[in-house]
Amino acid sequence: MGVVRVAMYYNNHDVRLEEIPVPHIGPGELLVRIEASGICGSDVMEWYRREKVPLVLGHEIAGEVVKVGEGVRQYKKGDRVSASHHVPCNTCRYCLNGHHTVCETLRKTNFDPGGLAEYVRLPAINVDRGVYLLPGEVSFEEATFIEPLACVFRSLRMGRFQPGQTVLVIGSGITGLLHVHLVKALGAGRIVATDIVESRLEAARQLGADVVLDARGDVPSRLKEVNDGWLADLVLVCTGVISAQIQGMESVERGGTVLFFAPTDPGVTVPLSINDLFFRNDITLTTSYAGSPRDHADALELIRTRRLRVKEMITHRLGLAETGRGFQLVAEARDSIKVIIEPQK
Repeated sequence: MGVVRVAMYYNNHDVRLEEIPVPHIGPGELLVRIEASGICGSDVMEWYRREKVPLVLGHEIAGEVVKVGEGVRQYKKGDRVSASHHVPCNTCRYCLNGHHTVCETLRKTNFDPGGLAEYVRLPAINVDRGVYLLPGEVSFEEATFIEPLACVFRSLRMGRFQPGQTVLVIGSGITGLLHVHLVKALGAGRIVATDIVESRLEAARQLGADVVLDARGDVPSRLKEVNDGWLADLVLVCTGVISAQIQGMESVERGGTVLFFAPTDPGVTVPLSINDLFFRNDITLTTSYAGSPRDHADALELIRTRRLRVKEMITHRLGLAETGRGFQLVAEARDSIKVIIEPQK
């Protein structure tokens, strides 16, 4: 096993199947054979990757341990695992105050080379605080949802979600659908989802939305029509489109919260009315990034117990050589919901 195949990313329309040396593991590390790896919406943000290419992306992974470094006691060859690519230090001021995802250590940690590869090396710090043993009832492809679902878990904590609330999810791509499905499982009172693609609106219906709306319409007015005259207690903006950001702030009830889950393009600004949003109506605007180790553990448990039907969200399963097609499907955001790459096929 001298070389491994990887999907080397240059841009969304240029992803090449290449070979690199097998990652060498040291003490405390693991070598994992990747069986399934999801493509995340953040993977196709070209502006975010432009200065770093070429590189191997992929952080929603599941696979089997094939080699164990010296000193590793909690994992063994043959273990089925998922793993976090970013892990916190757990001791800095941010971690101690519950803000693990802004920890400097978390921002500097990663896999080697990335999940869109046949094999990855998990550094010792990731092995120490970011590897999750998979129960037998959780498949590799289901396990690729642990990381994105962990991000959604944190989002709801930051948005102060409470059972019984009316929740508006703007954008029914994969993260929007995970929000819909999770708030349904956690007892939301009424769930309204928007998008401009009918197939995604239908997916939102299937996963728990009580009402779906075309995002190109007057969403605040329609929301009041279907919600007894009220706007939403919690608005989750799961797209970076500027009109969606503004729509979200127009759709929140007094005392409610708008959480911006998706980033915009760089340099984008949105006008805010301090009086209308904050002084007069007590609106909270917040964001959420990534997930903590606890969020990952909770996500795995929800998948294990089948409270969330994540497998239903997979629309494409592709081999490593087809990764380029997978990136185009995700970037176009029309004919796919979740794209899974299976490097061993």
